[in-house]
Amino acid sequence: MGTPLDGGSRVPIGCPAKLRRVTRKKVAPDLKVLTGWLSLAKARYAMGAKSVGPLQYASHMEPQVCLHASEAQEGLQKFKVVRAGVHAPEEVGPREAGLRRRKGPTKTPEPESSEAPQDPLNWFGILVPHSLRQAQASFRDGLQLAADIASLQNRIDWGRSQLRGLQEKLKQLEPGAA
Repeated sequence: MGTPLDGGSRVPIGCPAKLRRVTRKKVAPDLKVLTGWLSLAKARYAMGAKSVGPLQYASHMEPQVCLHASEAQEGLQKFKVVRAGVHAPEEVGPREAGLRRRKGPTKTPEPESSEAPQDPLNWFGILVPHSLRQAQASFRDGLQLAADIASLQNRIDWGRSQLRGLQEKLKQLEPGAA
């Protein structure tokens, strides 16, 4: 990693490489979103302006993916894009405490809201153009890249703060600093 100044403190050497990766990755989400908008325009052209627009949106929309922040090593936050219907491991388990009956109730229960959200492409019909699927994939990839950039930026900020702290300790240890 680096040279220890006192015990377990080490200077992060990979910081310049992380900065290069962030600068390269910062361009990618913009390109993905631009590609998504162009694919959406192609789908509007293929299906007609009235077939692809806000009038086809569902009255009740739920997100397909969510941004999940988790604590990683050394107190850093790591961002991940997870599907909306997927539960974290600690959330999985019986919904109610106590015993459950093996046989279901005699009357039909009312349908609960579905765990996994419906695919928004179905709002525009059964056979949607490929460009509409490409637009959805481009927007999803752009969101994933944005989460990756946020995680990298957190690591870089942490490395910078560690480096500043070590530089201040070094200034205090110099004999001419009075």
